Amino acid sequence: MDAPGGEGLLQIGPVAERTELSIKTIRHYEEVGLVTPSARSAGGFRLYTAADVDRLLIIRRMKPLGFSLAEMKQLLDAFAVLDDPTAVGEQHDRAREFLRQCRERTRDSARRLRRHLAYAAEFGDLLDTRADT
Repeated sequence: MDAPGGEGLLQIGPVAERTELSIKTIRHYEEVGLVTPSARSAGGFRLYTAADVDRLLIIRRMKPLGFSLAEMKQLLDAFAVLDDPTAVGEQHDRAREFLRQCRERTRDSARRLRRHLAYAAEFGDLLDTRADT
């Protein structure tokens, strides 16, 4: 599955399969600056690392929770700050605070989605009951 000549690098097709995102969506995320392929093959094909795939998976997880593209970018930037051992002080504090806000919003979204899933199950049971009578 690795791209020819790129040890550990994947072309966009296998990345789409691994992330369950369409090629068009991955290209869009590149256009808006959320993810950039780490390399290009000699033929100009996009090549992605495991870190690039992880970044796309974060984006994929955020999308159904209603995060905007700007918020996705801000969160990915916050992760980069927190992963940078030289980042300290106000920059580090802002990144942690944004992560806390995202965590709370995610928890709220998960509660709402669980409630909607319960409603769907109840409705499905009602339909099953009515269809069988």
